[in-house]
Amino acid sequence: MSSDGGWREMRLLLLGGGLLILGLHFYYFCYGAFRVWHLTSPFLDRLLHNIIKAGLFKNRLRSLLIAAGMMLVSCCGGSGTGRQRSWAAIGSCSALGVIMCLLAWLALKLPLDLPRLALVYMGGICMGFVLIYFSGIALWARISGLFGGDVFNDKNETFPQEERLLTNPYSVNLRGRYPLRGRERQMYVNLTSIFRGVMVVGQSSAGKTFFVIRQIMEQHLEKGFSMFVYDFKYDDLTRLAWNLFSEAERRKPGKRTFHLLSFDDLSRSERCNPLHPDSLEDISDALEVSRTLLFARNREWLRKQGDFFVESAVTIVACGIWFLRRYEDGKYCTLPHLVELMGVDYQKLFSILRSVVDIQSLINAFVAAYESKTMEQLEGQVASARIALSGLSSPKLYYVLSGNDFGFDLNNPAAPKVICMGSSAGKEQVYGAVISVCATRMHKMINKRGGNPCTLIYDEAPTLYLPGLDSLLATGRANQICVVLGIQSVDQLRKGYGQILGDLIFGLPANILCGQASGDTARVVADRFSPILQDRKSFSTHTRSISTTDSKHLDKAIHPGKIATLSSGEFVGIVSDDAAQKKRLKAFHAEIVVDYKRIRRQEGSFCDLPVRGDVTAEMVERNFVAIKEAVQRIVNDRIAMMMDDPGMEELVVRKKEGLGRGRRMD
Repeated sequence: MSSDGGWREMRLLLLGGGLLILGLHFYYFCYGAFRVWHLTSPFLDRLLHNIIKAGLFKNRLRSLLIAAGMMLVSCCGGSGTGRQRSWAAIGSCSALGVIMCLLAWLALKLPLDLPRLALVYMGGICMGFVLIYFSGIALWARISGLFGGDVFNDKNETFPQEERLLTNPYSVNLRGRYPLRGRERQMYVNLTSIFRGVMVVGQSSAGKTFFVIRQIMEQHLEKGFSMFVYDFKYDDLTRLAWNLFSEAERRKPGKRTFHLLSFDDLSRSERCNPLHPDSLEDISDALEVSRTLLFARNREWLRKQGDFFVESAVTIVACGIWFLRRYEDGKYCTLPHLVELMGVDYQKLFSILRSVVDIQSLINAFVAAYESKTMEQLEGQVASARIALSGLSSPKLYYVLSGNDFGFDLNNPAAPKVICMGSSAGKEQVYGAVISVCATRMHKMINKRGGNPCTLIYDEAPTLYLPGLDSLLATGRANQICVVLGIQSVDQLRKGYGQILGDLIFGLPANILCGQASGDTARVVADRFSPILQDRKSFSTHTRSISTTDSKHLDKAIHPGKIATLSSGEFVGIVSDDAAQKKRLKAFHAEIVVDYKRIRRQEGSFCDLPVRGDVTAEMVERNFVAIKEAVQRIVNDRIAMMMDDPGMEELVVRKKEGLGRGRRMD
């Protein structure tokens, strides 16, 4: 943002050099007065003696011209903004400055004592130099305006920003710098109302993670927050979270524990069960899990909600979940057991599902289609669900999801947690579906009053399907839940959630930080900024003269084209406030400043993720086989029990030779 920083430093150096020469000029030619005032110095005397040899003070005029020249050169390359002076005003100011210098020169003829004469001379020269310097600045501004010095209108589109550091027990504060009328100023992006949601937008390498998300993680872990981190490119964010968590706990030990879920790095991963029976209170919970799982596996179904075959697939999977929840008090209620159960033969599957009273009405439609041999309809109802779930049949997934090392009560005040879930760029279709289920169950558990403040970080959020995310953004503030969404463009949200819901999610967070972005994303963000009063110039060229017209008008503070050309680490955005800590200046366009040296030292001391245990391939394969065998045993035992029980034997599904509904076989 300050590409002309080198020339700015040179200008300051020239200005300082001119003032120094002017000061030495006064000291040399008014030495008698300084001696009367007892302001002489042996050091300055020796310095002047060496300078005199170079001929700088050979006469009074030479040193004055050199000082004036250096000061005038320092005027070049200034901002060229601000109020424009007319040519007549510039000429009058410069002429008055020259006249003041001449009068000061002539004042040396006055019959005054030496100290008074020196004061008159120095005062007149100083006033003349000030007038000449400011006329030089005005002249440069006029010339730069004529020849289009600010081609992209950068300096005219700057606006005041929040320069105060505003903090509270939950805030995140990002230090930055911004230009204001050609001058660089320090500022802060104060996320004081963090629970109203944070949207971090930017294309790849725009700096979302390094400049924003990293600082949110670090500051909230220091403040004792619980945290959930979705690590799309495992283990980048997970390793960062572990080391920042360790540093925070060393400085201020607490009750928080760290948990990691990874489907590739099993030696470091813990095991969890997103279908834990305690979290499934009724059939509606099973339907929610089923919908999340299937829609995450097939996003196209989001646009077909209410379709007969889509709703049938959701229903049959929900029935399978509820059967496992009721069977032996949920002992086998896990996602791996569900995947295996849904692969069972239709006749056996429908039979055991009908044995649960709660879901008999839901499963009867499938039974009717099976018994009447309408297999084409049945395949449309069930096969799509089977295909979606069969992609989850993996020994590693089965191993991780069949244990219960930790729960998803993230913000439990008695046992707050930091949970990281790792995905993979090449397996987001599979891993993302499982993480979506885990996150959805977690959202329901934490969105309650009385919990520990917590932060949910979803970098590359569109790679997940999170039903109810709009509700969480709208209601999480009351329960101290901070949702941080990292996306590359609004089009990603529209693709993953549909046009209406995608735009809704994009508009709900009250704090938005946008790096380099283009297209609709840039336009939507730019529209959030209120217009600012800007200078407008128009030039008319005639045969003998050039006339200019100055005016002011309201225009966009940030244009979409500017957002498309932001550099890495440069962000625009809007922050929110609340009644307790109001902010007048909410918009910003700044470069986020980080301490690179501190970060390098910090990363140099980072350690690897902890190893939880030695998980061998044999252990994983043995668990995989055990789950398959357990499901076969459940099915066979349940069928045998139904055949032995006259009251339930009639629920066993039979395929009839003709059409019509099934009947009990005696």
